Amino acid sequence: QLACPLDLGCHSVHEIARSQMRGFGGMITFFLKGGIEQSRQFLENLQIFALAESLGGVESLAEHPAIMTHASVPAERRKELGISDSLVRLSVGIEEQEDLLADIKGALDAVQL
Repeated sequence: QLACPLDLGCHSVHEIARSQMRGFGGMITFFLKGGIEQSRQFLENLQIFALAESLGGVESLAEHPAIMTHASVPAERRKELGISDSLVRLSVGIEEQEDLLADIKGALDAVQL
């Protein structure tokens, strides 16, 4: 399930972002079916996207907030913040689009529900 990014009109601050920005970034946030185990399987099977807590590089990066940046936040508070165990964030870098799509597809295919 893809979370609603700023560049789509379903996001609550889309119009503000559109008026302030010339374009939108390469950040993708989505929820995998399952939970933390499926998220780990997905992340462990990425070949191009590197795991990172900071998503600001030119290379493609992946992050799992529940076990990385927000691991110290109690589960109940994470839930209030919308950070579920299935939430994954990708920062798309400068690699070839076809390679990145193949990497994501391969990692998704490896997830066992």
